[in-house]
Amino acid sequence: MSARVQSAPFDLTAELAGFGTGAGAVVTFTGLVRDDTGTMAAMEIEHYPGMTERALSDFGQAAAGRFGLIDWRIVHRFGRIAVGQPIMMVATAARHRRAAFEGADYLMDWLKSRAPFWKREIGLDGRTAWVEAVLRDEDALRRW
Repeated sequence: MSARVQSAPFDLTAELAGFGTGAGAVVTFTGLVRDDTGTMAAMEIEHYPGMTERALSDFGQAAAGRFGLIDWRIVHRFGRIAVGQPIMMVATAARHRRAAFEGADYLMDWLKSRAPFWKREIGLDGRTAWVEAVLRDEDALRRW
């Protein structure tokens, strides 16, 4: 059970080595930097070291209790990340698939709406724009 914030890319295979021992189901999700407009070069992510890791860890522990997770892992990157590159991953392990899926979905909704990261899009022309909260992300979180 862990949460980590790092600038370097992560290796999903290495992250899952020894993960979820004794589980009946393991669910993973990897989020990629996407460009919906064709004008973005990268995403730049900022955070407060210490505070962010603590928040992710606290939420992961809460999810483990709520869904009966045997194991969970959150890895989230910061810094400049190019379009198409992995930005974060969530892995959950539980005795049964529904708990693993729901735990992962819950963690992803929370990361999207509440994790203490600040995101800025960097355009192909060098212009930057802060990423604003999106109503559909808030709606997804409210269902829990």
